Amino acid sequence: MNLPPLIQSFVLHFGEMGSRWGINRTVGQIYALLYVSPEPLCADEIVEALGISRSNVSMSLRELQAWNLVLLRHLPDDRRDFFTTPDDVWQILRTLAEERKKREVDPTLSVLREILMQQPGSEKERYAQQRMAQMHGLIEQLTNWYDDVKRLETERLANLLSLGSKISRLLETKDRIVSLGRRSKAKASGAQPADIPPGDGEPDGGATR
Repeated sequence: MNLPPLIQSFVLHFGEMGSRWGINRTVGQIYALLYVSPEPLCADEIVEALGISRSNVSMSLRELQAWNLVLLRHLPDDRRDFFTTPDDVWQILRTLAEERKKREVDPTLSVLREILMQQPGSEKERYAQQRMAQMHGLIEQLTNWYDDVKRLETERLANLLSLGSKISRLLETKDRIVSLGRRSKAKASGAQPADIPPGDGEPDGGATR
């Protein structure tokens, strides 16, 4: 490779990781090179930098374009195609997540729906359908969550990810507020504590965190 040591280390590692993610190693290397390049690169420049064949570069660029992970650019007085990646790393993440969902998650949901609509012919098939229904429900729930999250503005999404385990404390606080509200309504209506559905009372011991 005709690259500075620091960039070469990143490109080589990204190629290795790409092969583990299910993409061609060369595709991963080209994407890493474009990501750290300060200006768009043409196919000839990629060939020179990575030391790979022109045909390999052309196929890899087409694959990256199919994934919507590279942008085509044209420079004045130059008829060649130049390629770069989005400047916003969050846009890259959103694109990658969306493309993987279309290729991996959506087909699985479709197959599961078709199987779950079939009439089981034996107890084994009935049990298998029950297990598949659990898997379908979980994947569909995660998909719905993803559809909601992807609509968030980048700043809100970054804030959401930065919360980490704090989310559980927020949910606990929400549960306490809802519980207190229900108890207040019950008292106002004259209902006894026993009339309040299980789980609507205060947390055990009434401890606060």
